[in-house]
Amino acid sequence: MKRQVLAAISTAALLAAVAGCSSDGKSAAPSATADPKNATGTVTVWLMDDAQKSWPELVQQVNDQFAAKYPKVELKLSYHTWANKIAELDAAIKANQAPDVVELGNTETMKYMVNGSLLGLDRTGFDNSDNWIKGLADTCTYNQKLYCVPYYAGARVGVYNAKMFQDATGSADLPQTEDELTAALDKVAQRNKGVPGFSALYLPGPYWYAAMSYVTAYGGSIAKFDSSGLWHGTLHDPKSQQGLQHFVNLVRTYNKSGDLKVNEAKQAGVLGHEKAGLIYANGWELGDAIAPITGTPALKDALKIVTMPGPNGKPLPSFIGGSDLAVTAKTQNAAIATDWVRMFTSTKSEQVLADKDTLPNNLTQLAPLKNKPATAAAANAVQDAWFTPAAPGWGAVEKQNVLVNMLDSIFRGKSVDDATKDADAQIDQLINNPS
Repeated sequence: MKRQVLAAISTAALLAAVAGCSSDGKSAAPSATADPKNATGTVTVWLMDDAQKSWPELVQQVNDQFAAKYPKVELKLSYHTWANKIAELDAAIKANQAPDVVELGNTETMKYMVNGSLLGLDRTGFDNSDNWIKGLADTCTYNQKLYCVPYYAGARVGVYNAKMFQDATGSADLPQTEDELTAALDKVAQRNKGVPGFSALYLPGPYWYAAMSYVTAYGGSIAKFDSSGLWHGTLHDPKSQQGLQHFVNLVRTYNKSGDLKVNEAKQAGVLGHEKAGLIYANGWELGDAIAPITGTPALKDALKIVTMPGPNGKPLPSFIGGSDLAVTAKTQNAAIATDWVRMFTSTKSEQVLADKDTLPNNLTQLAPLKNKPATAAAANAVQDAWFTPAAPGWGAVEKQNVLVNMLDSIFRGKSVDDATKDADAQIDQLINNPS
């Protein structure tokens, strides 16, 4: 579908935008006196296929808005999968054919901010920028400069079968403390002991997002930036080890799937096929658990979303997930591409997401979701959520599966002490070097 964009931009503004940043590290914005209806050119946008599947009306709304403002600019929008996007983007950048706008998962941004692939942006040009969810905005910021715009957020929650808990404990509510939860899990396990491979709590061994949530709960961390000006792995620190050992104990006690080295990719199906009472998951995974084939539609009323209890009487800290939108550094239509991002993350656009129970990028529109049953757990978790180290080499740490391999080694028999010592050594080799 053709969509048109731009307008006459002041020469100084256009030069600054195409160069990547203005003198203060922020991109130039379209001139207030420009006439967008005279603009010509092409703007290429890469979105993840989540937008196509989950909120196509938002895409259409922004496309129509863009076409009305820039009738002579062609908008080329394509959808990509998480499995292939990074390889496709790296190849496009290398061939000097990068899209003008690209959606990045919030763990993917650091690599591109560090290597100069993204355009610096002026935060004040976007709706709600003074009220963005901090953990999400931080994933767009490097050396105190903004290089992308928060799009939507996510947090992990407890998704459980309320009927199973009712039958086993007499209450359909998930306990709010971990001590009470483990007592309830023991009863759920006992009641379902005749079901082959049944896990009262299905917690996969290589599930590093969950493992690091327990590390965070005990005051530990993956790595820290210290006075030497470098990042260092801190998984071998006592608090980190304590949290990791707690996670390992839960996995070994409750995961009865038969293979502790299987990851979390299909955990919604385990719950949906009634092979588990509780999983720690993204809220949207409930949809997979009640969908045909991947789950059981008849469980629609039985499956519930709640805050996951953690150690020490507090909720389990969640990893903050989500996506960001960036303008690439070598775009030839920087001002117009930036304007498309502005439209797609406007208050009006974010409300479309909020109405679909997807967490918006700002605290104002997030607030009503804190009291809505379908979103309360995630919405309340996101403000205090943890994130991966904002280090130049984090991408390499993740790409080389350092945390997954550490967990696998533990479930093959290596001690937590030895496994974390080895992981820290690998982190130290990778984390300070741009990937």
